[in-house]
Amino acid sequence: MAGKVFFSVSMSLDGFVAPEERADDPDRRRWTAQWMELQQWILPLRSFRERLRLGDGGEEGRDDDILRETFARTGASVMGRRMFDLGEGAWPEEAPFHTPVFVLTHDPRDPWERPGGTTFHFVDDGIAVALDRARAAAGDRDVRIAGGGATILQYLNAGLIDEFTIALSPVLLGAGTRLFEGVDATRVALEPVDAEPTGRVTHLTYAVRER
Repeated sequence: MAGKVFFSVSMSLDGFVAPEERADDPDRRRWTAQWMELQQWILPLRSFRERLRLGDGGEEGRDDDILRETFARTGASVMGRRMFDLGEGAWPEEAPFHTPVFVLTHDPRDPWERPGGTTFHFVDDGIAVALDRARAAAGDRDVRIAGGGATILQYLNAGLIDEFTIALSPVLLGAGTRLFEGVDATRVALEPVDAEPTGRVTHLTYAVRER
């Protein structure tokens, strides 16, 4: 049986999933500081440190359990080209996905295989084709729409998302990338599944239904 299509992101209390990019921040120090504040719940976790080969140790507990569950359910991922371009220079040689990743692009290139089981496949014929390929690769596991925000919104408005989880962080960014900016509210309805507060964030899970 095919798995679900889902996304999971951290979001500020004022609705942003990434800080604003500003011309007066050419070396991205301000952007990076805000991004790390938004992601403060995930950075110390043992499973996060393991994935990015940051060394031994790290925090355990419910946040770590949730992150491990997300990794375990994911059989393939889909991401936008901008997210890939940003990550290509930042991820370690052993990229942190350990599954096939399908990158939406207008400029196709050969698959890029990394140590540890991650292979990036570049898809230039639309979001539906990328998802079909990801489903085939994932088997009975789930497909994660990894981001960024514009890619998630494309899949949500196309009715291709089954479920999502937001880690609602007690941070105000003031500006940036809004997750639901441009959502087609005439066709997307949500059904609450779970709400679980931890010491740093509140994990909110919703099923997506057609309105």
